[in-house]
Amino acid sequence: MGNAKVFFGRVARVVSMVVLGAALVVPVAHAGKANTSKSNKPAAAAAKKAPAKKTVAKAAPARKTAAKKAAPARGGKTVAGKKTAARAAVAAAAVAPRPSFGQLAGLHQVHDPLALESSVALVMDQDTKEVLLSKNEQAVLPIASISKLMTGLVVANAQLPMDELITITQADVDTVKRSSSRLQVGTTLSRRELLHLALMSSENRAAHALGRTYPGGMDAFVEQMNFKAKLLGMTATRFVEPTGLSSSNQSSARDLATLVNVAHAEPLLRSFSTWPSAEVEVGKRTLQFNNTNRLVKSEDWEIGLQKTGYISEAGRCLVMQAEVAGRNLIMVFLDSVGKYSRLGDAQRVRQWVEAGANHS
Repeated sequence: MGNAKVFFGRVARVVSMVVLGAALVVPVAHAGKANTSKSNKPAAAAAKKAPAKKTVAKAAPARKTAAKKAAPARGGKTVAGKKTAARAAVAAAAVAPRPSFGQLAGLHQVHDPLALESSVALVMDQDTKEVLLSKNEQAVLPIASISKLMTGLVVANAQLPMDELITITQADVDTVKRSSSRLQVGTTLSRRELLHLALMSSENRAAHALGRTYPGGMDAFVEQMNFKAKLLGMTATRFVEPTGLSSSNQSSARDLATLVNVAHAEPLLRSFSTWPSAEVEVGKRTLQFNNTNRLVKSEDWEIGLQKTGYISEAGRCLVMQAEVAGRNLIMVFLDSVGKYSRLGDAQRVRQWVEAGANHS
């Protein structure tokens, strides 16, 4: 019995120790769960003690600051907003065409029998000087690349060596309108080729190089352009450079009819201005250049001389010498709005003259 008591006493102590250990372990496990549970009120209450309140107090101004920063963004007054608005304004200005001088002067409000799209027009019999149609013929406007006719006339009259090689330089690059050109800096062509491209394809770098390499330089060339205009009685005409990119190159329809008449007497100008297209060897490349006036390719037209022009201040311009219904006519169209409207005006005039000839 004594041994049994000892045995059962030991078992009782072991059981007591196991129960005690379990009692100690269970509260620790529950305590860990309580600290991570959202439903445990003591833990939530502990989170609202003084240190947590300080953190909340520091966060409040941050929320106010964020609100202040957000407010200008909603009102469009941030730096980023201003930059976006500025870019949008520039894009809108690029899409919306600038009004021409003729539009600003209200010349498009003047009506004519043919409802021409050009605000200035003059149709004259080259032989008799009879005026068949006139619309704002005395108005002085920018003439854009029509200027190149005078450039060609000065070069032709100077009797310079046409085979002389001329190299395009940085000075010939357009910094006024930033127009493109396939004549890269370093391209070398003859004076004849440059004159051809200036008249046929309205190549600005070609025209500028012709003026730059004139004896005495660009100033002497422009002076000669104005002297020639004065000599021809073109009293409303002024040139400041040979390309027409400057809106300061200005003239009237009446003066330009005089220029067309005189330029038509130069075989080189007649040929180059009416050439439909040409291939030019530039280094190892062969470049194709086309005429800016699609009417020269039409079988319905007999064009002896022509020149187109465009800058925003001048609108679309066109001057031509053409045979219509057996008559040699000089046509001048300035400040036309649409891309093809100046050609449409020429077609209207031709049909009108032909209809009149058929009824006479």
